[in-house]
Amino acid sequence: MKKRTFMQAAVLAATSLAWGSHALAQDFPPKKPITMVVGFAAGGAADAAARMIAKKLGDNIGQSVIVENRGGAGGNIAHGQVANGPTDGSMILFGSIGPLAIAPHLMKLNYDPLKDLAPISGGVNFPNLLVVHKGTGINNLEEFVAQAKMAPGKLDFASTGAGSASHLAGELLNQRAGIDTVHVPYKGGGPAMQDLLGERITSYFAAPPTAMPQVEAGKLIPLATTGLTHPSYMPNIPTVAEAGYPGFEALNWYAFVAAAKTPEPILERWNQEIVKALNDPEVSKMLLDYGLTPQPSTRQELAEFIQKEYVQWGEVVKQGNLQGN
Repeated sequence: MKKRTFMQAAVLAATSLAWGSHALAQDFPPKKPITMVVGFAAGGAADAAARMIAKKLGDNIGQSVIVENRGGAGGNIAHGQVANGPTDGSMILFGSIGPLAIAPHLMKLNYDPLKDLAPISGGVNFPNLLVVHKGTGINNLEEFVAQAKMAPGKLDFASTGAGSASHLAGELLNQRAGIDTVHVPYKGGGPAMQDLLGERITSYFAAPPTAMPQVEAGKLIPLATTGLTHPSYMPNIPTVAEAGYPGFEALNWYAFVAAAKTPEPILERWNQEIVKALNDPEVSKMLLDYGLTPQPSTRQELAEFIQKEYVQWGEVVKQGNLQGN
């Protein structure tokens, strides 16, 4: 009798332990503060989008989602932090094209985006907008290229960091137009815009939400957008392709990822919640009004998209013999 009781207790304990581990693996939302890391300083497009989405996520899951800005190295610091961070779902990253698909081809990183970060869902995408300050006297892309050719190495362009979409857009224009403009990396869109407005930098491949208010205020001159088509909010600004460089395209995008060792059930739950937030009519409208197109996806779709971008931008880096300056 005692033996049977002991065995029953042992089975019950083992079953409880197994169910406890299973429940722990799927504990959502995590019973601790949730952080959404953004790889750029406050004030830029990434920060604004992250805060819009984080607010809705928090409302939906009944727990605050705190946005943490970790600017520096074009977002690579933040990506390394999350890749080597908690695996319980308490930390997610609003990742970006640079650290996920470009920077690995330019520099040595403390993470591998394809191995150390798990895809959750697409976030948003948008073209960049090449703008110059009024003091340049430049009014269109043709004049920008002409001035760059007259004085190689004199004109410069800002980016949100080495290996970022804005960096590669400038380098791609250098290649296509046969010019030599100098790359100046910043820690985010906010600081870059401040220096452009202060006329301490010539140009900037800026996110439209950062640039358009200054364009509409007459403080900056828009030259061209980097997409293949016109966004509805910039109908009269030509694309780089239309301005003389057919096929030119350099879209910017952000996507949600987490540490690769995060349990699958938690990653799936985050996917469900993020897709739900991005599809919310109010959130979608706010993002579109801000010039950002929501891009929700399955985890597999995002994995395939990142792989495609990784290969594509790797070729651009290789062909241009670019360095992570």
